[in-house]
Amino acid sequence: MTTSRLWKQRDYMLLWGGQVVSTLGSTASLVVYPLLILALTRSPSAAGVAVALRSLPYLLFCLPAGALIDRWDRKRVMILCDLGRAIAVASVPIAIWVGALTVWQLYAVSLVEGSLFVFFNIAEVAALSRVVPTELLPAATAQNEAAFGAADIVGPSIGTALFQTVGRAAPFLADAASYLASVLSLLLIRTDFRSSPSKPAVSLRAEIGDGLSWLWRQPLIRTMAFLTGGLNMVSAATPLIVIVLAKHLGASDVDIGLIFSIGGIGGVIGSLVGGRVQERFSFGQAIVSVMWATAILFSFYALVTNWLLLGLITASIAILTPIYNVVQFSYRIALIPDALQGRVNSTFRLIAFGLSPVGAALSGVMLERLGTAATVATFACWYFLLAALTSLNNHVRAAPAVRERENSAAGSSTF
Repeated sequence: MTTSRLWKQRDYMLLWGGQVVSTLGSTASLVVYPLLILALTRSPSAAGVAVALRSLPYLLFCLPAGALIDRWDRKRVMILCDLGRAIAVASVPIAIWVGALTVWQLYAVSLVEGSLFVFFNIAEVAALSRVVPTELLPAATAQNEAAFGAADIVGPSIGTALFQTVGRAAPFLADAASYLASVLSLLLIRTDFRSSPSKPAVSLRAEIGDGLSWLWRQPLIRTMAFLTGGLNMVSAATPLIVIVLAKHLGASDVDIGLIFSIGGIGGVIGSLVGGRVQERFSFGQAIVSVMWATAILFSFYALVTNWLLLGLITASIAILTPIYNVVQFSYRIALIPDALQGRVNSTFRLIAFGLSPVGAALSGVMLERLGTAATVATFACWYFLLAALTSLNNHVRAAPAVRERENSAAGSSTF
């Protein structure tokens, strides 16, 4: 019944469909970036820099973007961001065709894509509560995770197959087209994504401060922001680790695409059970269990002996990621007042993605200078430390049930 109600939300389905297509294009090209840079430079460090540049804009723009998103027309922001990303990605095949592609251009495209993604993503998160009733947010989050997981299954294989058989430009053309498909879906949405300001507009600094202040008064949400940041540091490092491990095991580019596709299967499984986990277990039980299981599974990368096993480990970790996302995201989004959605989520994301550039750059340097075994061991220890700290945190273990958004907006400081 919940799924049936969700599918009747016309504007949500348009938003969801557009993002599925866009995610499919992005996953097709995302795995190709490090492959292309490795082919140009033979340097894991250089590939790590590209990944770091893609996530660096969160540190630069996240807070002002959140305040601006609450002022601007969110739908217009999303459309302009996707148009900009389509142009940036399309520049790669053009450079390939004229024989002028350099690693510096790939760095620039990564930085532009990452910058526009910051604005798009914050606007999208804020818009979700406009097109979906509060009681359907967990189901919508789970459906998003399932669809994006499905894109993760086929996207990498499509991208690497295009890269190896059609040409290096093909995955980037597909990605640019997917951004244009997202623009079309947004143009068809009728819902107004703009929020009604709760008070007259003040300075940008004061509005940013409102978002910071609200989040900091919620101990559980604050804790989850820092925990998510720690997890994302490893998540940013993992793709390059997997690619280098696969290369050492003799995997081809197509094989590497299959590894990430196998991982995508795990993501779909996790998204399908994420809602059930949220219903049957407490917030603390779900989050603590996911943390320990992820730490254990990641350490198995040190024991891998063939690329297929590498894919199975990646899939096992991928099962847990959407469970974590469904539980913490739907819990968080239902509590944030609509007028503060952009600012609070930008603050959360600043903390959550702040260490991603560090993880991406560090993985490249460590892989090049210390080798795969030391790199895996270092990040595995980081996972175990996060799991231990999560288990000891009272706010996570004793998290109460989600209250109505109005109670949160009225100033509840339970969390």
